[in-house]
Amino acid sequence: MYTAQGKLNRESVVQQYYPTVRRHALALQVRLPAGVDIDDLIQAGLEGLLDALGRFDPQAGVAFSTFAHQRIRGAMIDELRSRDWLPRSVRRTAREIEAAVQKLQQQLGRAPEEREIAAQLNMELEEYRKVLLDTNNGLVLSYDDVVTDHEEAQLGESDEQWSPAEALFSSERKELIARAIAALPEKEKLVMALYYQEELNLKEIGAVLDVSESRVSQLHSQAIKRIRASVLAD
Repeated sequence: MYTAQGKLNRESVVQQYYPTVRRHALALQVRLPAGVDIDDLIQAGLEGLLDALGRFDPQAGVAFSTFAHQRIRGAMIDELRSRDWLPRSVRRTAREIEAAVQKLQQQLGRAPEEREIAAQLNMELEEYRKVLLDTNNGLVLSYDDVVTDHEEAQLGESDEQWSPAEALFSSERKELIARAIAALPEKEKLVMALYYQEELNLKEIGAVLDVSESRVSQLHSQAIKRIRASVLAD
């Protein structure tokens, strides 16, 4: 994989890591709307791989495989985010829901129920559920992006190793996420486990829970907002 000068060979790297890029693309595709083309994800991943190749410094103390995996996945996530079609009004409503959840959690000392969130927003329950569905119709990215955003930024902006303080920040952020997930209502917790750990799609989760696919989408959207509200509150 290295040239006679000790540098990584571009062609060999692409050949060796192509299966890895494809695996990352497939893992993301099962969580996304049908309109997302896997070839676009693979192309973005290959661009991330080549970016890693150009940026990699063997003296930085980070293995190329670790650096490459982060850049491949980060490039795919960036590609997906660039396609996010949520209208600005829906984004604004999503932020309002997160703020309402955060306020109610502080007031009640527990995860608020749907009807309580709807009342806080001066909405009927069905209207609130429709908004949840709307906010989940954008590109569905994994909740662990909340955790890894900081990590990817660090690897993307610099080839230097993280400082102990940065490593601690990352560890604490993950702990916050874990606590937020543990505090979810049982049905939302199950949706998250089936979606991100078992990698079932929304239709399959609906069959497991005996609810509609749109209801699963609402539960997923609500769980994400609870997690974000909890993390932002700490």
